[in-house]
Amino acid sequence: MATGLRLEDAYMLTEEKYEDLSTPREEAFEIPLKIKKEQGKRAILLKGKKSAPLIVSNLFETRDKLLRILGLKKVEELYELVTKSTMKEDEAFSYEPLEDHYRRIDIGLDALGALKFYEKDGGFYYTSSIIVTKTPSSHNASIHRIMVIDSRRAVARIVPRHLYRVYEDRLNKGENTPVTILLGAHPIVEIASSISPPFDQYEFTLIPHFIGSKVPVVMSPVNQNPVPLGTYFIIEAEMTPEFVDEGPFVDIMGTYDRVRKQPLIVVKEIWALKSEKWMTHAILPGGGEHQLLMGITREAQIWKAVSSVVPRVHKVRLTPAGGGWLHAVVSIDKNHDGDGKNAILAAFGAHPSLKHVVIVDQDVDPDDPYQVEWAIATRFQAEDDLIVVKHARGSTLDPSAQDGLTSKMGIDATKPISASIIFEKAKIPGE
Repeated sequence: MATGLRLEDAYMLTEEKYEDLSTPREEAFEIPLKIKKEQGKRAILLKGKKSAPLIVSNLFETRDKLLRILGLKKVEELYELVTKSTMKEDEAFSYEPLEDHYRRIDIGLDALGALKFYEKDGGFYYTSSIIVTKTPSSHNASIHRIMVIDSRRAVARIVPRHLYRVYEDRLNKGENTPVTILLGAHPIVEIASSISPPFDQYEFTLIPHFIGSKVPVVMSPVNQNPVPLGTYFIIEAEMTPEFVDEGPFVDIMGTYDRVRKQPLIVVKEIWALKSEKWMTHAILPGGGEHQLLMGITREAQIWKAVSSVVPRVHKVRLTPAGGGWLHAVVSIDKNHDGDGKNAILAAFGAHPSLKHVVIVDQDVDPDDPYQVEWAIATRFQAEDDLIVVKHARGSTLDPSAQDGLTSKMGIDATKPISASIIFEKAKIPGE
């Protein structure tokens, strides 16, 4: 019998040694504080006093851990995977009977591992929750933060993308929007949900590219949406025409996102995997997992776009201080002196939320801020090598932007093609 993609399997792959802290702990704020303290060190498993499942975190807050979970050696392999085309659902999925793997439970939505992370959060949140809904000819899966109201009601932040489009179409017809909410999904499922293929192309059909075979799925019991087998909780619900307050909540920049009116979600049924233990994934807002989950697919798009205009791209990094979202450093090879500027424009086109990008040569490591600053200091002249784009679409996650409009800056910190020895970084033989 197929077992599917389980969060527990990913947890066991994170490190040779991980920390099991499953003694009951307070959800607010003891668990989030522990998660933050262990960032970059180890994966942890926690048990909340009010929660039925174990809470796992720090699965992939570093690139090395993410690649280990995915069974990859280089981040460029991941870029290749997330930029592949979607498949037809019947070609991508093998279907399993729901009742063989899941059972309906009476536990409320508020007892599945929701956490209050920061002192001014508007409530208890799920931060790795995936919402699946039908589109006219396929399905859509996307990650959304969900704030719990009570055992049967919640509210999610819905940005103007594909789920929002489905919701608006239903709203205009006077209908609720049936949705299936997934909690406790494997990181591969989460990464697939963070990719943005065209509308009417189902994100989960990308999963076979990662696992090398069809992905086992079950049909959700009420809304009949295909969801990956192994996900611990399947929640059948509806998004209603009623709007309620959502937030404040800490976004990827580590700042508070404002309170918004968002659609009320009403739960119909909750089903759980038949398992000796249940698990959910808590992603620390503004932490490493948050940045990588949002940013790694955008890095892939930048890598692909810049690769089309320069001979070679060596590294793309959405930087931690830029939230893994607003700032990028790209190292390239050049054939012409204008290649650096073309790389800047390609990066902005590939990731519209990008605010600043620095282009450097192969000998400068984008992972080292010292080297990047050195390149700007020695290979950049603002009069010739600076590109500024005013009043462009940016990111609402930037608190300095005005309704998402921003000024963008590109810095070409590459040396001239005919560069002499004065541009070379000196080395001692053997270092």
